[in-house]
Amino acid sequence: MELRNLPGVDRILTDKRVAGAAKSCPHDLLVSVIREQLELERASILKGKSGASLDDIVKNVLERLEAVLKPSLRRVVNASGVILHTNLGRAPLSRDALAAVDSVSRGYANLEIDMESGNRGSRHVHVESLLCRLTGAEAAIVVNNNAGAVLLGLTALARRKKVIVSRGQAVEIGGGFRIPDVMRQSGAKLIEVGTTNCTYARDFEQAIDEGVIALMRVHSSNFRLVGFTSEVTLEELVEIAKRHNLMVFDDLGSGSLLDTTVFGLAPEPMVQQSIKAGATLTFFSGDKLLGGPQAGIIVGEKQYIDKLKKHPLARAMRIDKTRLAGLAATLFHYLKGEAALKIPVWQMIAAPLKEIEKRAGTWAKVLGEEAKVVNGETMIGGGSLPDGSLPTKLVAIGGGSKKVQNISRTLRLREVPLIGRIEKDSLILDPRTVLPEEDEIVIKALSEIVG
Repeated sequence: MELRNLPGVDRILTDKRVAGAAKSCPHDLLVSVIREQLELERASILKGKSGASLDDIVKNVLERLEAVLKPSLRRVVNASGVILHTNLGRAPLSRDALAAVDSVSRGYANLEIDMESGNRGSRHVHVESLLCRLTGAEAAIVVNNNAGAVLLGLTALARRKKVIVSRGQAVEIGGGFRIPDVMRQSGAKLIEVGTTNCTYARDFEQAIDEGVIALMRVHSSNFRLVGFTSEVTLEELVEIAKRHNLMVFDDLGSGSLLDTTVFGLAPEPMVQQSIKAGATLTFFSGDKLLGGPQAGIIVGEKQYIDKLKKHPLARAMRIDKTRLAGLAATLFHYLKGEAALKIPVWQMIAAPLKEIEKRAGTWAKVLGEEAKVVNGETMIGGGSLPDGSLPTKLVAIGGGSKKVQNISRTLRLREVPLIGRIEKDSLILDPRTVLPEEDEIVIKALSEIVG
């Protein structure tokens, strides 16, 4: 009987509220949403539940329609205390990078045209000279991400050949990205040497035979081995490779162009150091410590980079004009010596503790007794500096587990979501990972919570 009482599509379409929505929505889409809602109502009745009223069905249809028409990917404010938060899109772009992306997005761009001759050109020229000048490399190529960069390098240069890697570096970087799996996909054969905690130069020497074409170092960017450990340095790998006429691949993962120790952090391998040490090819990301858009960057010897540029995979993995523009603008910050001042990732890392404490106090004041300012640590994140953190001041919002969960959800569901983290029945907000110009959004969100 309940099923018979379900209104038909035509009945719902005649409702004034639905008719109003139909003015700004394609008819076919609206009908599709109504049918989806009616199907849910039908399934609910078959499970023994009471049928919804027409009014409730109309409300659900309108809510469903609004959700369909609202983009799911949107801006959030990151107060989680993780600077390079993979789930939140990693590095935010500088104003110059955003302006560059906007500029080339509005119309056409000289992506692959030689302006002097008018003939077809290469998209690589827009960043290659910048990367070479900054790293000391002979040549460079950029693809869509670092996993793609490593896959391209191995496929183009080591297919059906052996590549030797320390067993302690045959790791999973994250998101299911495992070095052994990438090698298998590339057609290269992985030769693991040493043990999980100790690998020596002699282990590489003893594994070299006629089928070996390269030695590879993989930076353990998201974990640290401590205690009784031994690793072969890149310099040692290069020396071994020279004696046997082999290539050396250096997968830095994040890769930094600045010395992280200057900012009170643990040392992170620098791209310049890799090139200076003699790596044949060095791989790193664009959207981590570099502070630019997602990209996989390969720098190294020209004869090998040229081979990568001609490989079919390079086209499949090529980067688009918007990310090239953003990457070039980011690299110019390094060239001008202003990276720490203008790239958001480095601005956050370099932010003075007193400034963060002042901002935290302003946030907490909005909540009154509901919140307090406490000491804490900001993580770098994004597969960078796993044991490196920076001192910070946190806003801790208490009130018990249930209340904190509700507040956290409310903040996440705002028009501009505010993302924190929950620790020990408190919602934690870290000003270090929030851009100063976003403070107004945070304060407004917290004011609404109080209301």
